Amino acid sequence: MIPYIQIARLDHWFKNVFMLLGFLLALFMVQEFPAPVVWLRLVAGFVITGIIASSNYVINEILDAPKDRFHPDKQNRPIPSGKVKLPIAYAEWILLGAIGITAAFQINTGFGLSGAALWIMGCCYNIPPIRTKEIPYLDVISESVNNPLRLLLGWFVLIPDQVPPVSLCVSYWMLGAFFMAIKRYAEYRMIDDPENAAEYRASFSHYNEERLLVSTVFYGLLGSCFAGVFIVRYHLELVLFLPVAAAFIAYYLRIGLKENSPVQAPEKLYRERGFVAVSLFSLVMFVLLMLVEIPLLYKLFNVDASNLSPLWRLGS
Repeated sequence: MIPYIQIARLDHWFKNVFMLLGFLLALFMVQEFPAPVVWLRLVAGFVITGIIASSNYVINEILDAPKDRFHPDKQNRPIPSGKVKLPIAYAEWILLGAIGITAAFQINTGFGLSGAALWIMGCCYNIPPIRTKEIPYLDVISESVNNPLRLLLGWFVLIPDQVPPVSLCVSYWMLGAFFMAIKRYAEYRMIDDPENAAEYRASFSHYNEERLLVSTVFYGLLGSCFAGVFIVRYHLELVLFLPVAAAFIAYYLRIGLKENSPVQAPEKLYRERGFVAVSLFSLVMFVLLMLVEIPLLYKLFNVDASNLSPLWRLGS
């Protein structure tokens, strides 16, 4: 059973921490401490999201196996090394997806739709003839869309009938693309052979180090611009968070530029103590600034505080 558990990549469930931003924002919106049942729903949502993600990881492992044999590390994964029977793996993919999506709709419709979208995007990313992971730039954009989807999943745990600001969702998406492009850059450098890189990932036949670095700048700037729209529109106090966010992004870029960078396997970034410290400091600063009001900032920047709801009602 161990190889079949391994291809579900339970160690990647930590990525569901991106749900917490959506939950935190919903918490600030309702401005009341949730009942115990809500916290249980959050834990259930985390597990359900993990099950759906594991379904995507399984199909990724199945369809990537022929090319993983060209990767110096991934050739030792369970499927390329022959430890998994493909019919059972396909059944695992379908079963995990069915269980996850069915359970997601038991929380509420918004959560169920977001969970289904997460699974569908996994299919688009991995399964021919679409297989967006083979298309330059679309590979990064289509995989990083999981960030705003996880934001929505965290949000819908608490607020089932409204959606968060679009500017924030787009910002979360583009910043996710920034992280993903850095990962691509680190992978490309580690393989250090354009022909082998193209055999491993078709999009690498177009990429080179320069193009990948330029794309990270594009995604980072676009994400920052939409974050600015959200901050000015809804909570100007977060303008004080921008230097911290910039430091976090710069630190991640620094790690990505290392030889054999750990960003190739984000699930192992917890070993980077400096990165963990910067991440925790950024989280604390974000939460604190969301809790305070600083009228002087509105006068300084000549911005009127918004009295309008930032939300769109689901279905309208």
